[in-house]
Amino acid sequence: MKIVTFGELMLRLTPPAFRRFNQTGRFEAGFGGSEANVAVSLANYGLASEFVTCLPANRIADAAVADLRRYGVGTDFVVRKEGRIGLYYMEEAVAMRSSQVVYDRGNSSFDALQPGDIDWNAVFADAGWFHWSGISAAVSAGTAAVCAEAIAAARRRGLVVSCDINYRRNLWKYGKTAREVLPPLLAECDIVFGTELEYLQALGVPMPAFKACDTAYEMPMEGYAKAAGEVARLLPKCHTIVFALRNVLNAQHHLLGGTLWHRGKMYAARIYDIEGVVDCVGVGDAYNSGIIYGMVHGMEMPRALALGAAACALKNTVPGDYAQFPIEEIMAAADGATNGRIAR
Repeated sequence: MKIVTFGELMLRLTPPAFRRFNQTGRFEAGFGGSEANVAVSLANYGLASEFVTCLPANRIADAAVADLRRYGVGTDFVVRKEGRIGLYYMEEAVAMRSSQVVYDRGNSSFDALQPGDIDWNAVFADAGWFHWSGISAAVSAGTAAVCAEAIAAARRRGLVVSCDINYRRNLWKYGKTAREVLPPLLAECDIVFGTELEYLQALGVPMPAFKACDTAYEMPMEGYAKAAGEVARLLPKCHTIVFALRNVLNAQHHLLGGTLWHRGKMYAARIYDIEGVVDCVGVGDAYNSGIIYGMVHGMEMPRALALGAAACALKNTVPGDYAQFPIEEIMAAADGATNGRIAR
């Protein structure tokens, strides 16, 4: 099955060695973006993935596309328009200091997308799954309309449609809120991913806080089941609801968990205690990719959730937006190979 993802591909600029923006004389460059991150992970797992976006016709954009291609991601439907590639600056967290993200993506080529710019019938001709995120709907009224257009086209062709809510407070600047824009789009999805804050911001659904300080934490499953039931009531077409859970003790010490509701049944992932976090950008995308892989292959829901949690945990160990793991490593981690020993 081919999975199509849609979103903005950006240039990421990061000061090295945990420097602050005002301290650095140089930036490390890379590419990323939530939906591209999912496409890369799925390609790493051996699935056919296609990333759809809009970029300018210049050599930086060419380099971004080439970067995706080297991971095996299809780019046949990348649209070119006047404008620029979006940027984001990432000041990395350390100890008690939080990371800082500064977006510079106004007037990008993606920002200018309008319905009709992408031939979705051609994009979906041989696809079986479409994945998008709330980031794309947050960029501009035009990109939100393109999301609606893509979802409608995917449903007409019978594709599975999944969405990561991906609420980004700093992006909703065009006069609409996430609570106004996202519910009708999410209502057309089969699978929704998100965090505690994201379900609250997009749908007004609260849930218990994830307060794990070690792996013995007892999950408040009744509270998560109640929240999932409310989401399912609001989104009756949605058969699978994922809550990605994280408790940040400090910048390098995170506890990860998660739950998955599927057609009335609730499942919980094991809790990962991660000390020495390298980069937590893209961890939610890795979570999504593991679950998508499991569902594409018809795995039982607990196994799909386990792969998502393992992929999420492993992503914390590598820098950059993209996860860098074949499915065999994800499966090994899900099966308990998490001691960090040399493999030889």
